[in-house]
Amino acid sequence: MKLAIKRILFLVVVVGIWQLVVAMNVFPPVVLPGPLKVLEALYDGFASGSLLVALGASFKHLLIGLSLALLFGTILGVILGKSRQADETAGMYLIALQSIPSIVWVPLSLMLFGFTEFAVIFVVVLGGTFVMALNVRSAIQNVPPQLVKAARTMGTSGAELFYRVEIPASIPYYMTGVRLAWAFSWRALMAGELLSNGPGLGYSLQFASDFAKMDQVIGIIIIIGTIGAIVDQLVFSKLEKNVLKRWGLLNT
Repeated sequence: MKLAIKRILFLVVVVGIWQLVVAMNVFPPVVLPGPLKVLEALYDGFASGSLLVALGASFKHLLIGLSLALLFGTILGVILGKSRQADETAGMYLIALQSIPSIVWVPLSLMLFGFTEFAVIFVVVLGGTFVMALNVRSAIQNVPPQLVKAARTMGTSGAELFYRVEIPASIPYYMTGVRLAWAFSWRALMAGELLSNGPGLGYSLQFASDFAKMDQVIGIIIIIGTIGAIVDQLVFSKLEKNVLKRWGLLNT
């Protein structure tokens, strides 16, 4: 309860400072509208259904792209984690690819797929795959050797060793990878939608910016940040705790 109160008070202070800056005319109203103006723009967007359509499209792109990123990232990470030769050959390039900002992939994606949903999903997949692969690789490589030796001493090997020893020991790193893949994919989604033909939150943001509708721009930015925080705390944070508890890895 105390934490919730602190967060609410912090939000009130931020909004108060925002309103004070607006009242002092530090920036023209067309550049920085007040909180009430932004709230009105959000209400109009939801009432008209335009923001709901954009949200639905963005979540569709995210669900498809993130699912593929987790799949490809897991497979690639397992290959690099289990094969020293593969890791020595391709590991450095994976780090290089992961360091590329998602928006850099947008021109290539548009050339490959045009202004279609596939272009957006392609950027999302790239945004999440590499960070997921790196975490899965680290998860497998950081399995305590004594656990593996003890399991082999008791006759465990092959697929059984992987399932009973390496997977449980890798879970913390894996779940961290899932949360990071979500965050990177969400950012990549916005980058991809900024240059798409819509619909989507990124497209709506760019459309509002083109017509200097800063109340809508700020409102959509708030939506993007709020969704990111809510999904991370209410979905992936709880999922991580449940999985760790399931495998007996949660400290209580």
